[in-house]
Amino acid sequence: MPSDPHLYPLPKGEGINSLIEREIIMPKTLFVLLALTLVAAFGCNRSKTNAKKLTIAVIPKGTSHEFWKSIHAGAIKAQRELSTNGAPVEIIWKGPLREDDREQQIQVVEGFTSQGVNGIVLAPLDSRALARPVEEAKNAGVPTVIIDSALESNSIASFVATDNRKGGMLGADRLGEVLGGKGKVILLRYAEGSASTEEREAGFLQEMKQKFPNIELISTDQYAGATRDTAKRASENLLNRFGDDVQGIFCPNESTTAGMLSALQDIGKAGKVMFVGFDTSQTFVDAMRAKQLQGIVVQNPFNMGYLGVRTMVEQLQGKQVEKRIDTGVTMITPENLDAPETQALLHPPLDQYLK
Repeated sequence: MPSDPHLYPLPKGEGINSLIEREIIMPKTLFVLLALTLVAAFGCNRSKTNAKKLTIAVIPKGTSHEFWKSIHAGAIKAQRELSTNGAPVEIIWKGPLREDDREQQIQVVEGFTSQGVNGIVLAPLDSRALARPVEEAKNAGVPTVIIDSALESNSIASFVATDNRKGGMLGADRLGEVLGGKGKVILLRYAEGSASTEEREAGFLQEMKQKFPNIELISTDQYAGATRDTAKRASENLLNRFGDDVQGIFCPNESTTAGMLSALQDIGKAGKVMFVGFDTSQTFVDAMRAKQLQGIVVQNPFNMGYLGVRTMVEQLQGKQVEKRIDTGVTMITPENLDAPETQALLHPPLDQYLK
């Protein structure tokens, strides 16, 4: 700007020096402020893209059943989504080989605690035995989200699971329906200390006694054990004892259902005894189409793994998380087997996340 006051009269009371300060120094100040703002904004964006990676240990009850593979796939989906949206997460998947190895699962929890992972997502094998290591993890600054099966502890961030009692009640409703409200029924239990299946068994017995008084429960105290092989042996023993009398059977998880189905097939009674199971596999779908299974109670393990990891990350981010999150439960029968929503539950996208 020209400094000749004759060409550009100065404002009243303002000298040439103040004019220079206003027209030259002030724009420089504004430029510096603008530059600082841009640097701050750039730094903010960099902090988002360079957010610290969270390491989450996901510990199932076992690793062989389809149910746990679905949970693993859901956990990987959550990891990918969170990482894409600026919250990088690393999932470490590790569980005991057998679903009755409490000591190994305890060691896995303790190992991850000592490694200093940011959080743990755990499906406890035993509602009591896993309480101590979870409480120790919390004291070490490692929070835990429980999935699938309850834990007798107040030291957890959230419980993400099926409404297992409702699942057992759905099983009773279906079995009572196909039996026409009368007959003799066996409940093959899973394993002592497993809170999820104990809730299903309790729901089944409660509903059966209240809604179907003409159905006789001829065996409710036998346990299948942790594998399909032990379940088949327990099933064979029950069928040897009650095979001529039983008209209906309920099993509360994947391995018990698989073991009982195999035992029934071996003696030619699959389809002759009304049978309702729990959880899903292609074998169960084929059995329903062959009218050897009258229904299966299906959880949403993919959603359970997904919500378990997301809930853990929200907890670590300081957000308020719900103490109990219901992941849903559905009765699938031969009549609704081909419905789109049924097929989505039966065929989660495992290959997309586990290969």
